[in-house]
Amino acid sequence: MHSVGVASRSTEHRDSARESRSGTPQLDAVSLAIVEQLQEDGRRPYAAIGKAVGLSEAAVRQRVQKLLDQGVMQIVAVTDPLTVGFRRQAMVGVHVEGDVNGVADALSAMSEVEYVVMTAGSFDVLAEIVCEDDDHLLDVINRRIRALPGVRSTESFVYLKLKKQTYMWGTR
Repeated sequence: MHSVGVASRSTEHRDSARESRSGTPQLDAVSLAIVEQLQEDGRRPYAAIGKAVGLSEAAVRQRVQKLLDQGVMQIVAVTDPLTVGFRRQAMVGVHVEGDVNGVADALSAMSEVEYVVMTAGSFDVLAEIVCEDDDHLLDVINRRIRALPGVRSTESFVYLKLKKQTYMWGTR
């Protein structure tokens, strides 16, 4: 965790994130500390966060909104898929002919697909899929993913048991 001292009044009004030349927001130490506070507890009150990072409640609220607007973070409820009716999860590796972006975009648009990454390994794209049951998973893979233009082949890795799922990687 970052050690952040009491911020001066002028710090509260400075930008919490500036864009680098690549267009990626560059976060200051206070914004990183705010993100870490929210990773520990997404419902933590702004007043408590402000006390921890040395800002007023209003300044924390403003910074959090900016981080949300910039797409730096999201605040969501993370569920256990089994408890809300999704009994089958799988990672699907996809081999693509041609442009990978089109396939990645089409996968991203599917409601069952939770996670899409373009890779430089054995697969061109990896997609995590959450489904109600095996029939639903088969339908998604066979009738929808394999039918996408550019998909050459797929390989599915069905989850037998989820041992760890965390979003606590910090801000390093």
